[in-house]
Amino acid sequence: MVTLQLRQIQISPGQRLDLQDVSWSEFEAILQELGEARNIRIAYSDGKLSIMSPLPEHEKAKVLIGDLVKILLEELNRDCESFGSTTFKRQDMAKGVEPDDSFYIQNYARMIGKGRVDLTIDPPPDLAIEVDLTSKTQTEAYAALGVPELWRYDNGRLQVEVLRQGQYVEMAESPTFLGWPIAAMVTDFVARSGVVGRSQAVREFRVWVRRFLAGAR
Repeated sequence: MVTLQLRQIQISPGQRLDLQDVSWSEFEAILQELGEARNIRIAYSDGKLSIMSPLPEHEKAKVLIGDLVKILLEELNRDCESFGSTTFKRQDMAKGVEPDDSFYIQNYARMIGKGRVDLTIDPPPDLAIEVDLTSKTQTEAYAALGVPELWRYDNGRLQVEVLRQGQYVEMAESPTFLGWPIAAMVTDFVARSGVVGRSQAVREFRVWVRRFLAGAR
């Protein structure tokens, strides 16, 4: 049997490496070897390990969508704790996943000051964001860990998916932001950023949110 070290494996941006029959201890060792200062994402489900290297446009979209969520929460005077691409994992479930971004909103108070997440005692994030999610391993892990809401941005379109009986179902409305046209709103402003740039799109989004709020009163 040939054994390769991770530093010998090169994954080009936009590609994914899938490995089978990876034990939990091997998964933990891989996480430790890769460290936290990296730009690749990991997903693990029942011995299946996916290692993904994002494209630059992927990174731009995930940062912008995260910014839009933060602005919306600020304008709604709602608190949150942002956990970014934290590794959420449970050994007893043999699941692990690293979202592009993640937020504790309903459960934010429980996560204040937390430097590490232990899903055996801590809740999963209330909202996870994935850009160009193509791995079944990732979806399985999110569902098993009980992440209630997953936003998937693929091919220039946002889908709002809610966990129902262990499966994600696309919804017309986000339960976290009831009354807001989240899917259309995010899709439009991500596209807008490609025309006017991120900074201008973010400024325009904040103005749009305030006008929407004014009209709702």
